Amino acid sequence: MTHRSTAPQDSRPDSPVSGLAAERRRLINLAYRMLGSLAEAEDVVQETYARWYAMPARQRDAVTSPGGWLTKVAGRICLDVLRSARTRREQYVGEWVPEPLPAHAEWPAGAADDGTVDPADRVTLDESVGMAFLVVLESMTPAERVAFVLHDVFRYPFGEVADIVGRTPAACRQLASSARRRVDASRTPVPPKAQRAGVVREFKLAWQARDIGALIGLLDPDATAVGDGGGLVTALLHPIEGAERIARFFADRTLPGRLAVQECTVNGQPGLAAHLDGAVVSVYAFDIADGRIRRIWAVLNPEKLRPWKEEIRRLG
Repeated sequence: MTHRSTAPQDSRPDSPVSGLAAERRRLINLAYRMLGSLAEAEDVVQETYARWYAMPARQRDAVTSPGGWLTKVAGRICLDVLRSARTRREQYVGEWVPEPLPAHAEWPAGAADDGTVDPADRVTLDESVGMAFLVVLESMTPAERVAFVLHDVFRYPFGEVADIVGRTPAACRQLASSARRRVDASRTPVPPKAQRAGVVREFKLAWQARDIGALIGLLDPDATAVGDGGGLVTALLHPIEGAERIARFFADRTLPGRLAVQECTVNGQPGLAAHLDGAVVSVYAFDIADGRIRRIWAVLNPEKLRPWKEEIRRLG
């Protein structure tokens, strides 16, 4: 996997010419990949800047690399969040799926109502935010995930990673290596985007037509569908396995004239968004291989659909 380098910048975040927005963008990118949640990533960045500005001016002036300082603090906060998230997700109602992101063109344009830039505008979509990739990251220990994201995705040297994770560079190298093996084991040949979009489009049409046979033909026999309602809306508490069961599940969940399913981009890949009476109620990400759908991730938790709902509100 090859990624553009996003090494920290040395410009001072409180200088008018510092490129503060660029620093925030980099930190949001980093925190989202570490946490799989845009809301949590935004909280981490806000806390990071709060700690920066809480320092006396003389102490801030003594920091030779403000960008490096911000990255270190954000990384350590992410590590703490990941550790506590394990306990919180054990108490989560049903399955937990990473928060889905629309494409840049589908983010709400311009500033939010309070004049601030929506954090969504600061997330760069590439293969490292694909839903399948983020799900693999969820299987890692907090230290593995932080080390892997910092080194393999953002190209930080292990010496800097060690300072954030609190381990030796050699230990961080081992953590990243272990994480890399998990990613490599999960990797399958990625079909062309046009082909993936075609499969998703056919799935949408078959779903709308309640064509169980067509749905089964589009699904891998061992396909899995996972729903995330977070206990706030109705969603299955456990994954559905098998093409026929998934096909029947979707065919039974249509609301002619009310539920509109639209093609969209979810975490950089072709996906679907379901609109009920004009409001986004669910977003679907797909893992496709050999022309068939292997996995479906359905996010129905309204707290994870905030950017999608804001898009409809602003464009409406």
